[in-house]
Parts: sequence; C-alpha cells; structure tokens
Amino acid sequence: MEALTVRDRTDVAGARRRIVGLAAGMGYNETEAGRVAIVVTELAQNLLAHGGGGEILAHADPHRPASIEIVALDQGPGMADVSACLRDGFSTSGTSGNGLGAIHRLTHQMLIHSTKGGGTAVVVRMGTEKASDVTTARSTAALCVPKRGESVCGDSAAIVTRRDGRIGVLLADGLGHGPHAAAASQEAARLFQKHPDATPAEALSILHAGLRPTRGAAVATALIDPQAGRVTYGGVGNIAGFITDACGTRRMLSHNGTLGHTARRMQEFHYPLHNRPVLVMFSDGLASSWSPESHPNLFSLDPTLIASVLYRDHARGRDDASVVVWKA
Repeated sequence: MEALTVRDRTDVAGARRRIVGLAAGMGYNETEAGRVAIVVTELAQNLLAHGGGGEILAHADPHRPASIEIVALDQGPGMADVSACLRDGFSTSGTSGNGLGAIHRLTHQMLIHSTKGGGTAVVVRMGTEKASDVTTARSTAALCVPKRGESVCGDSAAIVTRRDGRIGVLLADGLGHGPHAAAASQEAARLFQKHPDATPAEALSILHAGLRPTRGAAVATALIDPQAGRVTYGGVGNIAGFITDACGTRRMLSHNGTLGHTARRMQEFHYPLHNRPVLVMFSDGLASSWSPESHPNLFSLDPTLIASVLYRDHARGRDDASVVVWKA
C-alpha cells in the first residue's frame, strides 16, 4: 500500500506522481491515469486547505482488481455539513469550492466520514471499467501501512470466503519491519490461503511449522460463521481483536509468543455474534488503549472507512500498522 504524507505543496506533486505510477502499473491508459491525477491532486489540496495536512493511502481495490482505492485522512476541524461541501462553489477557506464535486464526478464511488473537531476521512474508488455494482455493500477491508521510510509493510492480511459461506480472516505481523518482516507475514498469508478449511487452532499449528525458516510473526486468525452467529478465534502474539455489536464489545484473546519460534499454546475461543456485528483485528502498530465506544456511529459505515479512521486515530507512527474489518 502506498502511504504518502501531505504537509506542504511539494507533497501534492509527489503524491500525484506515486499514485499515477500505481495506476499505470495496473494498466490504466493515459486518459484513465489523468483522471487519477486530478483526483489525487484535489484530495491532497483539500488536506492542506481544510485539514492542516494529512495522509493519502492508495492500493489496488481487493474487491475489484481493475480499480484503485484511495483514502485521504486528516485530523482537522471536520465538516459541519458534508452535503453542502459536495456542492460546487461551496468553500470555507476562500477556494473555488469545486474540489469534492470534481472528485465525486471522476470516481465510481466517494465515501466521507467527518466529525466536528475530529477530522475527515474520504474513500474514493475508481477504475478502468464501468462500475455497475460499485454501490454494493462491502463486508471486509484490510489496510496494511508500512512504517514511515520503509518501502514494504511487515504486516499482511488475508481474507478467504469458504464454500460453506464461512469467512476466514488472518492478520500477521512479521517480527520487526522491512523486507524480512514482510517475507514472514506474507508466508503466513500464503499458508493460510493454502489451507482454507483449517480451524484457527489448526491454522496456527500449520503456520508455526511453516514460519520456522523466517524471523517469525505474531498471527491471529478468525473463522466467522454468520449463519451460526459465531466467531472462532485464535492468536499468538500482539494482534488485538474485538467484536462490537448491539450487545456491546467483546475482546478476543491471544496467547503470548511468536509463530515460527516460541508458541506454547494453539488454542481457539468461541464468541457469539449478535445484531449488526463488526469484527476488528489490528497489529501493535496501533495503540490498544482505546475502545469502540470512543467512535460513535463509525461501525455502521463502510469497512474501509472504519479501518481508515482507526488507523488515522490510533497508529503509533513508529511501526507498520494494519487493520482488518469484517461486518455483517
């Protein structure tokens, strides 16, 4: 995932160049890449004009391989009226007021979460093809953001939908950061996808053996059964997880250790799912001293918006950071 800081006007050109390069690598033609350039420019300029700077994330949309997903995050004053801000000519900073309207017209989908005094998160999706199904509600999202200064992220995520309708989710945090951490976490994701029918405890045992040649990883895996209303979860190391729904919040338990090196217990636990459940897993690149209750209304939104806001508000800033979200 591209992660680009926007603090001054020179960063606008850098963000545009990097994300247009990503689009070109995905096969976008000159016209399509030009639209990406305009969107990134407008998002970055909005970060400077309204948010006091911020960050742009971009990656290939995992739900639509020919599409790109771009996220703009700031911790500025927020929007008092999102609908008004989408109208051409509306401005609170003396600009022409056409930025969000232009973004909306050039993308297949634009989602905004903004709170007064709490900042703004904008998710846009755009691609090379017509997006007739773009408004279909999504159930999963994964963000894996490298430590600043690193070219690769040492965290990896994998989401597998099984033939029986159950969903397997894995989050792996390779020990340390950089290429060796990335190799460990990517191997964990590969093995997880190779054994889609394994229970969480079985998957942890398989990964423990398979990661021995690597530097090892903290790993958690969840098996979500929406029909039965249950999650089976197992973890080793510093991956945190919780379920929030109409009945409150339940933290999910991991044991100490590092898969591939020291892991004494491969144990799984069962948690019920109630009305409107959301499951979140995150690496220790995010602080753990917060609760879902500190984000009222967030967990009713698109999974990418949920993951993006949690990353923005709780990333420690000194390590790789990753968030995985599933919602019914």
